[in-house]
Amino acid sequence: MSIKTLITAGAAMVVALSVQAQQDQGMGMQHMQHQQAPGAAPVQDARVIVRFPEEFRLHTLGNMRDHLLALGEIQEALSREEYEKAGEIAELRLGMSALESHGAFERSQFMPKEMQAIGSEMHHAASRFAVTAHDAAVTDDVKPVLAQLGQLIRQCVACHNGFRVQ
Repeated sequence: MSIKTLITAGAAMVVALSVQAQQDQGMGMQHMQHQQAPGAAPVQDARVIVRFPEEFRLHTLGNMRDHLLALGEIQEALSREEYEKAGEIAELRLGMSALESHGAFERSQFMPKEMQAIGSEMHHAASRFAVTAHDAAVTDDVKPVLAQLGQLIRQCVACHNGFRVQ
C-alpha cells in the first residue's frame, strides 16, 4: 500500500470524526435520518449524555474542533514528509503537553470515569505519535507513524461513539 493511499485513508477517518463532531453538537442527527431507507425507524442515539456547565461545554466543543484541525494539519505535514512538524503539532495540540491549555483537570470532574480514561489515553496516544513521528525524521519510515496515528484517531472515535457533550 502506498503512502498516498494510507494518508488518503487517514483523511477519510478525519472526515468521519468531523461528521461525528457535528452530531455531538446536535447538527447531524437530522441529516442522518434523511439518509435512511423510507419507512425505517429513526436512528436512536445511545451515547451517554455528559452535562457540562455552559462555559465548559463551549470550551470542550472548541477543543474537539481544534483536535480535528490538528489531525488535518498532521496529515498535511506527513504528506510533505515533515515528520518533526507532525510530531510537534500532535504534542502541543493533542498530547500530554496540551492538558493544561485544554483545562482537562477542571472538566474531568464532570466526565464519567470511562470518558476520562478514553481522553487520557487519547492524550497519551498523541504523545506517543509525536515520538514516533520524530523517529521517522531519522529513519524515514512512515509506517509506524501512520499506525500510531490510527491509534490516536481510534481514541477520538471511541469517545465520540460513547459520549455526547451537552
